[in-house]
Amino acid sequence: MGDGITAATRGAVLPADLAMTQAEWVEPLGIDVFGLRGWTIPPNSQGYLTLAAAWIAERVAGSLDPDDAAYHHALIEAYRAVAWERDDLVADPATAPLPPRRLVDRDRLGAFASRIRPDSPAVWPPERPVPGGTTYLCTRDSGGLGVSLIQSNFHGIGSGLAAGATGVFLHNRGAGFTLRPGHPNELVPGRRPLHTLSPSLWTDGDDLRLVLGTRGGHQQPQILVQVAAHHLFAGLPLADAMAQPRWTVDGWGPDEEHVVVAEPAMDERVVAGLRRRGHKVAPADGWQPGWGPVAAIVVTADTVEAAADPRVSTATAAAG
Repeated sequence: MGDGITAATRGAVLPADLAMTQAEWVEPLGIDVFGLRGWTIPPNSQGYLTLAAAWIAERVAGSLDPDDAAYHHALIEAYRAVAWERDDLVADPATAPLPPRRLVDRDRLGAFASRIRPDSPAVWPPERPVPGGTTYLCTRDSGGLGVSLIQSNFHGIGSGLAAGATGVFLHNRGAGFTLRPGHPNELVPGRRPLHTLSPSLWTDGDDLRLVLGTRGGHQQPQILVQVAAHHLFAGLPLADAMAQPRWTVDGWGPDEEHVVVAEPAMDERVVAGLRRRGHKVAPADGWQPGWGPVAAIVVTADTVEAAADPRVSTATAAAG
């Protein structure tokens, strides 16, 4: 297969490259939120956005009602508060400008939360800049071990190149690099790019309570924070949390005007309330299969529950 990869890339990937040991055990990032401890993988993943947005939302939400615009405003603003700086912070761990734990530091997130207002969108970045084709599945075995697993070749099937006749396609995650000279995520040989894969685990002490993840590219953390908030924060049953209408925020980067794109089932009172608060809200074209499927397993002292995302017919929850 190695020869096939070398041939497919016309010598850009050599046997010596493939012989390098690159897989690493890494320290997960964790934060106490929604009554549990949420865990995710550190950069070069964007997964910290889910936990950071959840922590901020818990502190600024004035409502726990998913049919209330104030509730969704808090989630949108919590996500925007951390998402605007993602492209400047997420890079290969060797060159990322902040230590991973700093990304979910409570003092740092608290400063963001303090800028959020209940009746209007915040402007990001602040006037004084703060330093600084996917498959997802989750499972839990009879011994209590939970796995939050995601794999992706990125766009479509990846680069469109295959390792000969092996059936192994090469990814195009290199698209996550920037060509800006001197940037911590600059395209450099041997460096890992920013990537969008954001699996998460949530624990209560040493006990597993929730395994949660989704596909969805750049949208993954904002989709996950909604489901986590609906279930852990607003108290909806898991299936109901999955079925709640979703939104995604387009244009959340620096100097970009944000637009909240909402599924058409979103209550009109929520939409109207968001608009009164200054959000631009646009309707999505029907139910959005690409905003998921979210997969989740909830574990209590007595039960293990899973639910499939209703947006995708191939999403399945099963008990063994």
